Amino acid sequence: MKGDLKEAFGKVIKELRNQQGFSQQELADYSEVDRTYISDLERGLYFPTLNTVYKLAEILKISPHELISRVDKILGIR
Repeated sequence: MKGDLKEAFGKVIKELRNQQGFSQQELADYSEVDRTYISDLERGLYFPTLNTVYKLAEILKISPHELISRVDKILGIR
């Protein structure tokens, strides 16, 4: 793997959040987590649960598969 998985996931989430025009607080509210958790995800400090991946994908209007594909691309897997 060419990069850190947590950092790659965080980068994708931040990019998608910004594209949708959500603040971290708005994304946290919609996904029923604390804002600091979104911040920590975006900074690559935590791995999300599978439930969280699906919930974030739904809110960010992307399929879970596409979300993970974007992470793969950053990591140089695809």
